[in-house]
Amino acid sequence: MFLTALAPAIWGTTYAVTTEFLPPGRPLLAAVVRALPAGLVLVAVTRRLPKGDWWWRALVLGALNIGAFFALLFVAAYRLPGGVAATIGAVQPLLAAGLSTGLLGERLSLRTVIAGAVGVAGVSLLVLRADARLDGIGVAAAVGGAVVMATGVVLSKRWASSAPPLAATGWQLVAGGVLLLPVALVVEGAPPTSLTAANLAGYGYLAVVGSAFAYVLWFRGIQALPATDVTFLGLLSPVVATVVGWLALGQSLTVAQGLGGLVVLGALVLAQAQFKPRQLGTRRLARTQRS
Repeated sequence: MFLTALAPAIWGTTYAVTTEFLPPGRPLLAAVVRALPAGLVLVAVTRRLPKGDWWWRALVLGALNIGAFFALLFVAAYRLPGGVAATIGAVQPLLAAGLSTGLLGERLSLRTVIAGAVGVAGVSLLVLRADARLDGIGVAAAVGGAVVMATGVVLSKRWASSAPPLAATGWQLVAGGVLLLPVALVVEGAPPTSLTAANLAGYGYLAVVGSAFAYVLWFRGIQALPATDVTFLGLLSPVVATVVGWLALGQSLTVAQGLGGLVVLGALVLAQAQFKPRQLGTRRLARTQRS
């Protein structure tokens, strides 16, 4: 659980890295650099290619988890205040819970629904501003991003691969990066010819830490944990982003934001606790059978 939680915690640093190190106006380039080089390195290191159904499954999962999600995420980020986009994205656990009921046969409990609603409320307290403006295209992109991410997590759980996590992660990053590359070239044009040392450091961080390392932990967690639990951990991203903005960027931190962070952590605890009674009952049944 802790290792999986590291992934969204790392992603919470993306905003600070993007604003402080990357060239402005190139979000799709950042998405491509984040995905494609990291994926190619992982595939080269593992020397494993998809087999059978995994050729098209890797393409579908890469499109959902990486390609479509990154594109929709950046559209939402450019057209909406960050608080609005993060609040809409916080519905992912509820979407994943609903999809898990139909695709994985998991039971949708009242505790999960309550935890999901509490998580949305906590994120809104943490990042939403009273003067936030709404944009139709931005809202649609934010909703679409939440849908494709939740779908990708659930399908990743349903289509469990026997390949090592490094290889399976590499396939998806390559697939998503290849899909993003022509979109970035058409929308943003060729990459800039002059990049500073800070730019290169920022891109390197996103590729190595934000993708190669974080996504291996994320997809490993999807295989080990219930899909809904994994998406709840994604609520850590806005918490970390707020803390990093306060500590590293000198942004203010209000009482409401502090309360929102505590509410989000409470939602995480509530969501994870739902499986303990069932596990306890299983242990008691095992002891009874042994006796």
